[in-house]
Amino acid sequence: MALELSDINLSDLKFWERPMAEREEAFALLRAQPGPVRFPEVRYTDRGEADSRGYYAMVRHADIVEASRKPDVFCSSKGATSILDMPAEFAEYFGSMINMDDPRHARLRRIVSRSFTPKMIKAFEDDVSVVVKRVVDELIERGPGCDFVEVAGKLPLEIICNMMGIGPEHHEMVFESTNFILSGGDPEFVEDITEFATLLLTHGQRLQDLVIDLAKDPGDGLIKALTNANVDGEKLTPQELGSFFILLVVAGNETTRNAMAHGLHLLTHHPDQRELLLSDFDRYIPGAVEEIVRLGSPVTWMRRTLTRDYELNGTRYEEGDKVLLYYWAANRDEDVFADPYRFDITRSPNPHVGFGGPGPHFCLGAHLARREITLMFRELFTRLPAIRSVGEPSRLRSSFINGIKHLTCEF
Repeated sequence: MALELSDINLSDLKFWERPMAEREEAFALLRAQPGPVRFPEVRYTDRGEADSRGYYAMVRHADIVEASRKPDVFCSSKGATSILDMPAEFAEYFGSMINMDDPRHARLRRIVSRSFTPKMIKAFEDDVSVVVKRVVDELIERGPGCDFVEVAGKLPLEIICNMMGIGPEHHEMVFESTNFILSGGDPEFVEDITEFATLLLTHGQRLQDLVIDLAKDPGDGLIKALTNANVDGEKLTPQELGSFFILLVVAGNETTRNAMAHGLHLLTHHPDQRELLLSDFDRYIPGAVEEIVRLGSPVTWMRRTLTRDYELNGTRYEEGDKVLLYYWAANRDEDVFADPYRFDITRSPNPHVGFGGPGPHFCLGAHLARREITLMFRELFTRLPAIRSVGEPSRLRSSFINGIKHLTCEF
C-alpha cells in the first residue's frame, strides 16, 4: 500500500520508531511535494512552548544549502536544537554557538576555531592513535559478539577529554551525561518523559561545573588554551567556556560514535565496497568517510527561524516561521545524488550536508571527526580484517540524532 502524505507526522515519536525503509519512503514523498510541508509542534514536557503555526520541514538539498548561507534570514538564536522555544537556560547550557547568531556567534567561533584547524588536529593525531589501539585491544579482549558501540563509542569521548585535559576519573560521568543529553527521551535512558527536562539541566550542570572547576587550574590541555585565548582583546567567559565544553563533548562524542557505528554496518552490508576499501585503504578511505557521513547523517536536523518575510525557491515564509533543515533527507536527494540510497565510497562529487550546510554554522569539529573515523577503521581492518556487524542495529528513538545505541559485532 502506497504511503500517503497524511500518514506522515514528523512530530510524532512513533514515526521515529518506524523501520528505516519506511522513513526513507516518507522523506522521498516529502521531497516530491511542491514545497516544504508544515507539521504541528508537540509538547512532551513542561518545558518549552508549542507554536500553533508549527514548523516547515525542509527536505531538499537546494533549500537547505540556500537557507544555511543566509543566517541573517534563517537565524539560530531562537533555538537551533529544539523545535519548541525553550527557556533561556537551556540555550545557554546546551547550545553554545549553535544557538547564536552574529556578532556573538562570530566572536565565540573566532576564539575557539584556532584550536580546531587541520594543523592543530594533526598535533593530536598521536594521542588519537594511542586511544584507537586501546579501543581495539578492548574489542579483542571482549571477543566476538560484543557491543561495538559500547566499546568503540568511547573513542571520541576519550579523545575530547584528553584534548581538554580532563582526567580518566571523569570519563564515565561525562559519557553518562552526554548519552542522556542527546537521548531525545529514549525509554532506555528516560523512564518518565515528564522528568526529562529537569534531568537534562542536571546533566548539563554537571558538565558545566566540571569544566569551570578545571579552568581554575587548567594544566596544559585545551581548557588552558581556551581559557587563555585572546583574539582582538576578547576572551571566553567561564559560562561560555562551560557551554562550549558541553557542545564539544556532546556533539563530538555522539556524532562521531554514530558515524563509526553506521560505517561498520554499511561496510558489512556492502561487501563490494568493503573489498574495495581494503584493496587500497589510503586511496579509498577519504571517500568512504564522506559516504558514511552522508548516509549516516548523525544529526538529522537543525532548526532555523525566519527573521523577516522571505521567499526561498518558490516558497514564501513569514517572519517568525520555524523551519527544520533535515540534513538526513537532503543527503538522499535524488536531484543531487545519483542512486542516492547506494553506498558508494567512490562517489564524486559528494556535496553532502552531514556536517551541516555551508555557512557560519558548518561543523567546527569536522576535521577531527574525519581523522578519528579514518584512524579507527585503519586500526580495525588492520587487526580485525573480518570484523562485521551482526543483525540489525538498536536505534535511538530520536528525531534529532540518527543514533545507534547497540550494534553486535563479530570477528
